[in-house]
Amino acid sequence: MMCYIYEDRQISNCWTDFSDDKEYLRGILEGDTMIDGHIHIERGEYTLDWINQFVDSVVEMQIDEIWLLEHCYRFEEFIPMYDSVCAYSEYIDTWFHRKAGVLKLGDYLQLMKRVRNKKFPIEIKFGLEICYFKEYEDFVSELTKDKGFDFLLGSIHFVDDFAFDHKAEHWTGIDVDKIYRRYFEDSISLAKSRIFDGIGHPDAIKLFGHKPSYSFTKYYESLAKELSESNMYADQNSGVARRCPDTASLGMDEELLRILKKNNVKIITSSDAHCPEDVGYKIKELNSCILNCQGYK
Repeated sequence: MMCYIYEDRQISNCWTDFSDDKEYLRGILEGDTMIDGHIHIERGEYTLDWINQFVDSVVEMQIDEIWLLEHCYRFEEFIPMYDSVCAYSEYIDTWFHRKAGVLKLGDYLQLMKRVRNKKFPIEIKFGLEICYFKEYEDFVSELTKDKGFDFLLGSIHFVDDFAFDHKAEHWTGIDVDKIYRRYFEDSISLAKSRIFDGIGHPDAIKLFGHKPSYSFTKYYESLAKELSESNMYADQNSGVARRCPDTASLGMDEELLRILKKNNVKIITSSDAHCPEDVGYKIKELNSCILNCQGYK
């Protein structure tokens, strides 16, 4: 999805800075630079023609910059991280061995080099979306070190090996309060690890409509504190709402968004697109959420 950049005038990067300069923020919102900060390229071959399909789509939408990535599990080098999640669920084991390990990381790095050597009408960045498992922090750090990635996005897709975002029926018998608590505990550990540049879809646990029975304010506060101290951005993502429009709200929970902003956590909107057609999904609405939550009229 694309994102308007609320840019800190002391930094040339594409981060949201929640200063008190309302007119400055309004000017950025209205206009000048737009980014789609979370685009998967997994449904096509590693060719310049495939990349050009994304470029063509965003040029039509007047997007200035795209951040392309892959799920780490698609690369054979990351397969050892998933032994326990495969053992937990026969469904996930079947899914994983159908989808995972089909690429070599070197092939992706070669694509990055080819794209960087070609002139495009927009700026293109490359990264990885990496499933976070605390016990594999050192493994991930070593595997991604000095590879030339522009960004690393850490995401929670498994909670105590439970793949919470695959099918709604898998939640039958699940302790919702416990899963929520463990989800945010893992998210806080992700931020503390200092491995990643951003955290993906920080409350995607909500996608099938499950809600905890008590307030999660203290977890939101702890997550915001760690993200801020680690200089990480949070992914204001429309992918969950696109997948589950009947059960998931657009973007982050309003309280979570407000707490992140209070702690000056950088925000980037993103589509989580997996094909050129989904780039830019609900970008204006996401930016309205950000602006309205900040209290600007």
